Amino acid sequence: MNAFSNLEIASAKHEAHDKRPTAIVIGSGFGGLAAAVRLSCKGYRVQVLEKQDQAGGRAAVWRRDGFTFDAGPTIVTAPYMLEELWTMCGRRLADDVTLIPTTPFYRIRFDDGSHFDYGSDQQANRDQIKKICPSDLPGYEAFIKEAEACYQLGFQELGSIVYDSPKDLLRAIPNMLRLRGWRSMYAMVSSYMKDPKLRAAFTLQSLLIGGNPLSVTGIYALINALERRFGVHWAMGGTGSVVRGLVSLLNHRQVPIRLNAEVRRILVDQGRATGVELASGERIDSDIVVSNGDTAWTYRHLIDAKHRPHWTDKRIEGKKYSMGLFVWYFGTNKRYEDVPHHTMVLGPRYQELLDDIFKKKHLADDFSLYLHRPTASDPGMAPAGCDTFYALSPVPHLDSGTDWKAMGELYRQRIEKRLSETLLPDLKSHIVTSQFTTPQDFHDRLLSFKGAGFGMEPLLLQSAYFRPHNRSEDIKGLFMVGAGTHPGAGVPGVLMSAKALEQVVPHANSFA
Repeated sequence: MNAFSNLEIASAKHEAHDKRPTAIVIGSGFGGLAAAVRLSCKGYRVQVLEKQDQAGGRAAVWRRDGFTFDAGPTIVTAPYMLEELWTMCGRRLADDVTLIPTTPFYRIRFDDGSHFDYGSDQQANRDQIKKICPSDLPGYEAFIKEAEACYQLGFQELGSIVYDSPKDLLRAIPNMLRLRGWRSMYAMVSSYMKDPKLRAAFTLQSLLIGGNPLSVTGIYALINALERRFGVHWAMGGTGSVVRGLVSLLNHRQVPIRLNAEVRRILVDQGRATGVELASGERIDSDIVVSNGDTAWTYRHLIDAKHRPHWTDKRIEGKKYSMGLFVWYFGTNKRYEDVPHHTMVLGPRYQELLDDIFKKKHLADDFSLYLHRPTASDPGMAPAGCDTFYALSPVPHLDSGTDWKAMGELYRQRIEKRLSETLLPDLKSHIVTSQFTTPQDFHDRLLSFKGAGFGMEPLLLQSAYFRPHNRSEDIKGLFMVGAGTHPGAGVPGVLMSAKALEQVVPHANSFA
């Protein structure tokens, strides 16, 4: 019997005498775990339901042949947002999680073999820009200032608005206009820098939240400022150590996490969420329900159409969704010491490849990669003398019609060949463990609509008020957290979505 089961039994013994209102959280990703912490501190008796056999959602951990793989997120930015959760529980983040800065933040390797190590040392950044394109240095300085404005107005101010009503949208419009939010990320950066390499280097960050740099709002330049302000951190033992820390907080607050508990339907009575029905047929009543599942999937598949006049099937299908992800996890019996922790491996095309992925929904022969080598910072992620990697390739979501069952291994081989020719010589002979996931896995296992990796694409008219609200537009007592709702994807975004609940979830005393 595991710790979760013990906690469930202990909780059940006190249930009859516990008069607090109840909350069910569907999913135990970062958003769900953070929501459970906040709701428990707000006076709710909380239960977390997780479809998988471990907590973490997309931040789950795989262990294979002595190697440890983080399935999803690999970096922590804005660690103060995690520290806030620990403080609420009377504990210190550092007691459970050791964060170390990565230097550089990431290496951007261009197709011609040159690279740009982007990090916290601004003079080193300037020196590299001078080598790439000296005439773009003044533009870089101007971009930094605008990115800072995007952070202050877009992250701190716009990000903290819940967008529960049209009045919230009206409050946000002046800042959106001030930031010229109608410009794409690529257009904004291009207005400052002319060199194609630098344009790619300072726009690819939007891919980290599922946005096409050619169409996502330039307000997301705030990511650059976020990185510079707070750094890019690695959690020793893997991002899964943060999940374990959050689970520990919930254990101490006697919040049970039920594993292998897939929610099949959210129960609605007279326009109000009243609980859930599991795939097993079990029904669980609750005063409120919080979904950390993919928001589009939640509305489309967990709620009867008659209960959602706003999020109709037509509206859900008509939205634009982020790209899919092909992720190859592999371990080698040697160490590649010249490869840093985070590397962006760009292919021969940039804008054209983005068009293939996001607009044409065409799986191209070429690709760009994010190569993650955690053993650069944390050798314990692999056996002695070995390296752990994952290579992530943005690909079209399932509207491409790609048969990933037939295509998966061939695509993996293409990635292996590319890495062997560039960063990891003789890779094939050193691989000792290997597995991959595809957009089809995201759909089938993670219940991600269209197999999209980050929910709805963060376009201007699919952000803020125009994104699915944290408080359901259709059903009372139903709330949303995670990448698919406001403010969006990325660890800071999903943690902010959980914090937003404090503005929209009724206080526990209101149920008395």
